[in-house]
Amino acid sequence: MMKPDEQYMREALKEAEQALVSKDRPIGTVIVQDGQVIARAHHQVKLLRDPTAHATIIAITQGANAVQSDQLPEVSVYVTQEPCAMCMGALLLCGAARVVYGAADTKRGACGSVIDLTNNERLNRRLIVVRDVLAGECSALLRKSAASLRAGS
Repeated sequence: MMKPDEQYMREALKEAEQALVSKDRPIGTVIVQDGQVIARAHHQVKLLRDPTAHATIIAITQGANAVQSDQLPEVSVYVTQEPCAMCMGALLLCGAARVVYGAADTKRGACGSVIDLTNNERLNRRLIVVRDVLAGECSALLRKSAASLRAGS
């Protein structure tokens, strides 16, 4: 039987595949509350010509609308790549309980790869981080995207 974190990361991977269709970075996010997916999104930076249209930002907006609140204190957020500082800031602001990610981001990661916003005692919130869930699959999708961009397809 599949572990819940793996199950929801597979859902995030499905979202990441959707980003490939629009030639965007294959990053997907799923937000879960009480065992139910309340939001799902993929990167839409290129599609919307919006540098803030990250999968996690879009999913937070959907999740907040789903629960009719600007706070999401009970949620787990599943994202195929380690969140950047913008996305981590939004996760802290909405009060998310956990973030679960697949591939580390050694250029922009804000869960410890470059900076760590998840457990900074100077901030008023903390969240639990679970790293490397289906990391191989998440990384492979990112490599596939990078290779197709280099090839010009």
